[in-house]
Amino acid sequence: MVTTHNLGFPRIGKERELKFALENYWKGSVSESILLDTAVALQTRHWLEQASLDWIPVGDFSLYDHVLDASFMFGNIPERVREMTGSGLDQYFRVARGRSVSDGAACASVHAGEMTKWFDTNYHYIVPEFDRETRFSLHSEPLLESLHRARQLHQQVKPVLLGPVTYLWLGKSRDGSNKLDLLDGLLSVYAQLLQELAEAGVEWVQIDEPILVMELDESWMHALRKTYYQLQSSSVNVLLTTYFGQLQGNLQLACELPVAGLHVDASVAREEADKLVDWLPSHKILSLGVVNGRGIWKTDLTAMLDWLEPIHARLQDRLWLAPSCSLLHVPVDLQSESQLDEDIRSWLAFAVQKLDEVAILARALNQGRHNVMEALQSNHAAIASRRHSKRVHLPDVKSAVRAIGSGMVSRQSPYSQRAEIQHSQFRLPAFPTTTIGSFPQTQSIREARRDYRMGKLSESQYQQRMQQEIAHCVREQEALGLDVLVHGEPERNDMVEYFGEQLRGFTFTQSGWVQSYGSRCVKPPIIYGDVMHTHAMTVDWIRYAQSLTKKPMKGMLTGPVTMLNWSFVRDDQPRAETCMQLALAIRQEVLALEQAGIRIIQIDEAALREGLPLRKSQWQDYLDWAVRAFRIAANGVRDETQIHTHMCYSEFNDIMTAIANMDADVITIETSRSSMELLDAFDQFAYPNEIGPGVYDIHSPNIPSVDAIIDLMQKAAQRIPAQRLWVNPDCGLKTRNWEEVKPALRNMIAASRYLSQHLNASQSS
Repeated sequence: MVTTHNLGFPRIGKERELKFALENYWKGSVSESILLDTAVALQTRHWLEQASLDWIPVGDFSLYDHVLDASFMFGNIPERVREMTGSGLDQYFRVARGRSVSDGAACASVHAGEMTKWFDTNYHYIVPEFDRETRFSLHSEPLLESLHRARQLHQQVKPVLLGPVTYLWLGKSRDGSNKLDLLDGLLSVYAQLLQELAEAGVEWVQIDEPILVMELDESWMHALRKTYYQLQSSSVNVLLTTYFGQLQGNLQLACELPVAGLHVDASVAREEADKLVDWLPSHKILSLGVVNGRGIWKTDLTAMLDWLEPIHARLQDRLWLAPSCSLLHVPVDLQSESQLDEDIRSWLAFAVQKLDEVAILARALNQGRHNVMEALQSNHAAIASRRHSKRVHLPDVKSAVRAIGSGMVSRQSPYSQRAEIQHSQFRLPAFPTTTIGSFPQTQSIREARRDYRMGKLSESQYQQRMQQEIAHCVREQEALGLDVLVHGEPERNDMVEYFGEQLRGFTFTQSGWVQSYGSRCVKPPIIYGDVMHTHAMTVDWIRYAQSLTKKPMKGMLTGPVTMLNWSFVRDDQPRAETCMQLALAIRQEVLALEQAGIRIIQIDEAALREGLPLRKSQWQDYLDWAVRAFRIAANGVRDETQIHTHMCYSEFNDIMTAIANMDADVITIETSRSSMELLDAFDQFAYPNEIGPGVYDIHSPNIPSVDAIIDLMQKAAQRIPAQRLWVNPDCGLKTRNWEEVKPALRNMIAASRYLSQHLNASQSS
């Protein structure tokens, strides 16, 4: 009999209950007990929603981030937090966001943990911090408590652990020491944890080692061997779990490790699964991720069964089925989507539906296809409907992509010539200040958007309300003294969704929320067909904002690569093809802004790096078409128009050449949490254009001091000529409130003026 299981379930709840509970707790409107009660209720509901599976996961739920949970389970708490008073929850949120509830309204509490992307997804994790003095200790009570509660609902429960080698891989050494020197100490804690789980009656434990799909040198391969040979003495069966890619050169290693079972992502590694049927020792189970845990398209169940039936005939009870990875990356339930177009809705599967697909496949294998014939017929009809839909394919769009020529990819003049023209035109001071685009999305703004959607506000009334918000934003920026202004984006619900709503080829959900980090949720658009620009999307708002000030106003757009990487993308053509369609659409908007008199245009590519393949040998192909897409979008403008781009929470050291090849006049990046560590790349690479290293961590409520900002910028000036430095936050300000934003920006501007005066004084002396 085939066994079914799941690697992880979305945490946030169908109605984003976790998000609201967290934010209310942080505001002080609910108690810790209410927050924890909400968490328990969500876990219980999620276990019940997975009840049809043979094994359900425990330990996949988190109040903020599962990597941060691992740090606390293993006692790896930064010293700056460990020495502070307060509860364990206080410490947890200090690392997550720089402040706990008990810290009150202090201007600053503690430096939050660095945040970056989880492999090639849009999920952010809190980076573990190590040094040569790091010591680990076990704190397993939360996991054991969850295990006890889950067993009251389901007989077979499988704890989920982040693997020790992946945990070290994901972290950073703060003093340059070798992270692998910590492995022995970490393994002793894992062994202790597995012993506790065995004593609690656990039969199977899932240990996630996604680094197995990456290119590993011998030291990391040795670490994996050492880890699982050392842990094999445990009486608990280990299901070693990989996902997001192919094992390739690590395939034999994965087969040989002394574990009871191996899970592979069959959505991207089907050929390897065929090999594993032959290679995997006969005493091990093979778990196949047969349903894509990152996409929202239905699985072709008939085609999948055609592939699975011969495998099942050989493996029999040794075959397990599951989604390819944790369902953290998809919305919870398609049943919440009552307003989706019926045709498109029939093509989709969210987390709950993906588990149904796993169950159908298992039943077909265990009992025969005739037992699920109705489900297979319905699935086949949906797959055929999508494949042949005339709404998906637009010949004019495909022709436009084929017609892209070399002249569309380059600016009229090199940066050095453009810079002279732009500096003469804008006459900005040294260390000019700006923001990344959005300003606080107040309750008033959200209510106006809601009332407009519900028909309570007419279009003219809504436009007037948004203009009032824009005018307020412009007044505040002028009062603060910012050099380059933005309109604040009150009309935008999301930096991708806003544009997708106005482009052909996109559709949207009502409740398709996905966790990005902590309480931050996004509702990714769905690109179901060819993408086409039909009308100007931003011009009226930006032109109105520019009419209110004599200072330069930035036009704000989302770049094609970010729109691709932050959407659920069609899987019936190469991603590069879809990205070129997006590039042509954004190019038309850029030209419309320039024609409207806007001379600074920011094209955000926040997600450029997260689209990189996990294997470095495959990077160049992606970077070639990703950079080309940005240049197509940006490079139709005149030399006088200054193009900015923004990237957040990514390591850039190894793709600096590609970033320089984008040829943006100004790039802004995140550096505040890493204390300008990202700028180490500029020690070896002479970045030719202007750059704004973020000095205000907007993902924390902490307000940076003037001295702290000066210190960060002085570190930047050691690597980049001061004449080419901008001062800005590290990301948009929509998630903050005005009471935090204004003093933070005031300090940022004061630091800029100090730096400018210091530079002028040094030049005149």
